[in-house]
Amino acid sequence: LVVAGSIGSPGQLGRPATEEDPPLPVGDEHKGTLRVRNAVETTVIGLAEQGVRSSVVRIANIAHGTTDRAGFLPMLIALAKQNGYAGYPGDGANMWNAVHIRDIAPLFRLALEKSPAGSNWHAVGDGGIPLREIAEAIGSRLGLPVVSIPADELMTPAYFGFIANIVTQNYPASNLITRQTLGWEPAQPGLLADLDNGHYFPSSSKGTLKI
Repeated sequence: LVVAGSIGSPGQLGRPATEEDPPLPVGDEHKGTLRVRNAVETTVIGLAEQGVRSSVVRIANIAHGTTDRAGFLPMLIALAKQNGYAGYPGDGANMWNAVHIRDIAPLFRLALEKSPAGSNWHAVGDGGIPLREIAEAIGSRLGLPVVSIPADELMTPAYFGFIANIVTQNYPASNLITRQTLGWEPAQPGLLADLDNGHYFPSSSKGTLKI
């Protein structure tokens, strides 16, 4: 049994998240979706004690590729078009992990074939890309300036709006255990290379995002 999960809690670890970390926060301050995901991952891993060869593939926070139409990158691109500049929070040093969509399925296959019971795996290609670099790549492709959004403006609707709490998080993650144990190697372009491929920026694109 292999189930999809998410990379662990955003970046208060002081290091990249690893496959050995607990799935997600479980404190009273963490509610809703986070608790549901934690319950699912914990239940699946717990099945190993009942003789089930269960594992969880934690998918990177940004999954990118030619079929990505409504994920985090299209949202950032739409915001840049709407505002006339590509923004990033503060100094933009907070890092996001990512994986190409086409690299995910091979990892699920390897997990089915090789995974020891009760294991977590990280579907992570890029372990940590500063959000500033993502904004710079978007600005370059759109021919727009790249601008830092000051901390005191992050919660206003002027740019990030309701996703301000998300874009300020730090999500570095490692795939070392996954690669060493299962032999998985990401084969598709990384996030910045994928942005440079152009499929996120069709000349006919007119979409905007209302926040």
